[in-house]
Amino acid sequence: MNTIIFINNFVKMKKYQEPAIKVPRFSEANGFYTTKKRSEIMSKIKASETKPEIRLRKTLWALGFRYRKNVKALPGKPDIVISKFKLAIFIDGNFWHGYNWKEKRGKIKSNRDFWIPKIERNIQRDKENNQKLQQMGFHVFRFWDHQVKKEMSACITRIFEYINDDQEYS
Repeated sequence: MNTIIFINNFVKMKKYQEPAIKVPRFSEANGFYTTKKRSEIMSKIKASETKPEIRLRKTLWALGFRYRKNVKALPGKPDIVISKFKLAIFIDGNFWHGYNWKEKRGKIKSNRDFWIPKIERNIQRDKENNQKLQQMGFHVFRFWDHQVKKEMSACITRIFEYINDDQEYS
Protein backbone atom coordinates (compact mmCIF):
# COMPACT_ATOMS: atom_id res chain seq x y z
CA MET A 1 0.00 0.00 0.00
CA ASN A 2 2.77 2.46 0.97
CA THR A 3 4.60 1.69 -2.28
CA ILE A 4 1.52 2.65 -4.32
CA ILE A 5 1.13 5.93 -2.43
CA PHE A 6 4.84 6.66 -2.89
CA ILE A 7 4.66 5.99 -6.65
CA ASN A 8 1.50 8.11 -7.06
CA ASN A 9 3.11 11.02 -5.19
CA PHE A 10 6.33 10.60 -7.15
CA VAL A 11 4.47 10.77 -10.50
CA LYS A 12 2.59 13.94 -9.45
CA MET A 13 5.82 15.85 -8.67
CA LYS A 14 6.93 18.63 -10.96
CA LYS A 15 9.85 17.83 -13.21
CA TYR A 16 13.09 19.72 -12.72
CA GLN A 17 13.17 22.55 -15.26
CA GLU A 18 16.78 22.55 -16.50
CA PRO A 19 17.68 20.11 -19.29
CA ALA A 20 20.09 17.42 -18.07
CA ILE A 21 23.76 18.08 -18.77
CA LYS A 22 25.14 15.50 -21.20
CA VAL A 23 28.25 13.72 -19.93
CA PRO A 24 30.40 12.02 -22.59
CA ARG A 25 31.47 8.40 -22.06
CA PHE A 26 34.97 8.12 -20.63
CA SER A 27 36.84 6.09 -23.24
CA GLU A 28 39.94 6.40 -25.38
CA ALA A 29 37.70 6.46 -28.47
CA ASN A 30 36.24 9.74 -27.18
CA GLY A 31 39.71 11.19 -26.62
CA PHE A 32 39.94 10.50 -22.89
CA TYR A 33 42.97 8.71 -21.57
CA THR A 34 44.11 7.62 -18.14
CA THR A 35 47.12 5.69 -16.95
CA LYS A 36 46.78 2.24 -15.39
CA LYS A 37 47.92 3.64 -12.04
CA ARG A 38 45.29 6.43 -12.12
CA SER A 39 42.62 3.92 -13.17
CA GLU A 40 43.54 1.66 -10.26
CA ILE A 41 43.34 4.57 -7.79
CA MET A 42 39.98 5.73 -9.15
CA SER A 43 38.51 2.22 -8.96
CA LYS A 44 39.05 2.23 -5.18
CA ILE A 45 36.89 5.30 -4.58
CA LYS A 46 33.71 4.26 -2.78
CA ALA A 47 30.22 5.66 -3.36
CA SER A 48 28.98 4.72 0.10
CA GLU A 49 30.39 3.66 3.45
CA THR A 50 32.97 6.44 3.34
CA LYS A 51 34.80 7.44 6.52
CA PRO A 52 32.85 10.71 6.98
CA GLU A 53 29.53 8.86 6.53
CA ILE A 54 30.46 6.20 9.05
CA ARG A 55 31.69 8.81 11.52
CA LEU A 56 28.46 10.82 11.33
CA ARG A 57 26.33 7.67 11.60
CA LYS A 58 28.23 6.42 14.64
CA THR A 59 27.86 9.79 16.33
CA LEU A 60 24.12 9.91 15.64
CA TRP A 61 23.71 6.32 16.87
CA ALA A 62 25.63 7.08 20.07
CA LEU A 63 23.31 10.04 20.67
CA GLY A 64 20.29 7.74 20.42
CA PHE A 65 19.09 8.47 16.89
CA ARG A 66 17.93 5.53 14.83
CA TYR A 67 18.14 5.77 11.06
CA ARG A 68 18.25 3.91 7.78
CA LYS A 69 21.22 4.17 5.47
CA ASN A 70 21.30 4.46 1.68
CA VAL A 71 17.53 4.21 1.22
CA LYS A 72 17.02 3.19 -2.41
CA ALA A 73 13.33 4.11 -2.44
CA LEU A 74 14.14 7.82 -2.01
CA PRO A 75 15.52 10.11 -4.73
CA GLY A 76 19.30 10.35 -4.58
CA LYS A 77 19.57 7.40 -2.16
CA PRO A 78 20.34 9.54 0.93
CA ASP A 79 23.29 8.41 3.06
CA ILE A 80 21.21 8.69 6.26
CA VAL A 81 17.43 8.88 6.63
CA ILE A 82 15.76 9.55 9.97
CA SER A 83 12.19 8.65 9.00
CA LYS A 84 10.64 9.75 12.30
CA PHE A 85 11.60 13.35 11.50
CA LYS A 86 11.40 13.12 7.67
CA LEU A 87 15.09 14.00 7.49
CA ALA A 88 17.42 13.03 4.63
CA ILE A 89 21.17 13.57 5.08
CA PHE A 90 23.81 13.45 2.37
CA ILE A 91 27.58 13.58 2.90
CA ASP A 92 29.00 14.89 -0.36
CA GLY A 93 32.59 14.44 -1.53
CA ASN A 94 34.32 17.74 -2.26
CA PHE A 95 35.51 16.77 -5.74
CA TRP A 96 32.54 14.73 -6.95
CA HIS A 97 29.86 17.20 -5.91
CA GLY A 98 31.70 20.40 -6.80
CA TYR A 99 32.69 22.07 -3.56
CA ASN A 100 33.72 25.66 -4.35
CA TRP A 101 33.07 24.80 -8.01
CA LYS A 102 33.53 28.24 -9.57
CA GLU A 103 37.10 28.33 -8.30
CA LYS A 104 37.95 24.63 -8.75
CA ARG A 105 36.49 24.35 -12.27
CA GLY A 106 39.41 26.24 -13.79
CA LYS A 107 41.99 24.11 -11.98
CA ILE A 108 41.04 20.85 -13.68
CA LYS A 109 43.87 20.15 -16.13
CA SER A 110 43.39 16.67 -17.59
CA ASN A 111 40.31 15.31 -19.36
CA ARG A 112 38.45 18.60 -18.84
CA ASP A 113 35.86 17.73 -21.51
CA PHE A 114 34.78 14.78 -19.35
CA TRP A 115 35.22 16.01 -15.77
CA ILE A 116 33.59 19.42 -16.07
CA PRO A 117 30.25 18.10 -17.46
CA LYS A 118 30.45 15.12 -15.09
CA ILE A 119 30.71 17.26 -11.96
CA GLU A 120 28.22 19.85 -13.23
CA ARG A 121 25.73 17.04 -13.87
CA ASN A 122 26.32 15.77 -10.33
CA ILE A 123 25.57 19.28 -8.98
CA GLN A 124 22.45 19.45 -11.14
CA ARG A 125 21.30 15.98 -10.00
CA ASP A 126 21.80 16.99 -6.35
CA LYS A 127 19.46 19.96 -6.88
CA GLU A 128 16.88 17.72 -8.59
CA ASN A 129 17.00 15.20 -5.74
CA ASN A 130 16.73 17.93 -3.10
CA GLN A 131 13.64 19.27 -4.84
CA LYS A 132 12.04 15.81 -5.12
CA LEU A 133 12.71 15.03 -1.46
CA GLN A 134 11.31 18.39 -0.32
CA GLN A 135 8.16 17.77 -2.38
CA MET A 136 7.83 14.47 -0.53
CA GLY A 137 7.93 16.35 2.78
CA PHE A 138 11.57 15.64 3.69
CA HIS A 139 14.01 18.15 5.08
CA VAL A 140 17.38 17.76 3.35
CA PHE A 141 20.80 18.32 4.88
CA ARG A 142 23.90 18.20 2.69
CA PHE A 143 27.23 18.19 4.47
CA TRP A 144 30.59 18.31 2.71
CA ASP A 145 32.92 15.51 3.75
CA HIS A 146 35.43 18.06 5.10
CA GLN A 147 32.69 19.53 7.33
CA VAL A 148 31.99 16.13 8.87
CA LYS A 149 35.72 15.52 9.37
CA LYS A 150 36.59 18.91 10.89
CA GLU A 151 33.31 20.33 12.23
CA MET A 152 31.33 17.32 13.43
CA SER A 153 29.78 19.23 16.33
CA ALA A 154 28.43 21.91 13.95
CA CYS A 155 26.82 19.20 11.78
CA ILE A 156 25.25 17.51 14.80
CA THR A 157 24.04 20.89 16.11
CA ARG A 158 22.24 21.62 12.82
CA ILE A 159 20.54 18.22 12.99
CA PHE A 160 19.55 18.75 16.65
CA GLU A 161 18.16 22.22 15.91
CA TYR A 162 15.99 20.86 13.10
CA ILE A 163 14.72 17.98 15.23
CA ASN A 164 13.98 20.26 18.21
CA ASP A 165 12.10 22.74 15.99
CA ASP A 166 10.17 19.87 14.40
CA GLN A 167 9.13 18.46 17.79
CA GLU A 168 7.93 21.87 19.04
CA TYR A 169 5.42 22.14 16.22
CA SER A 170 4.23 18.51 16.25
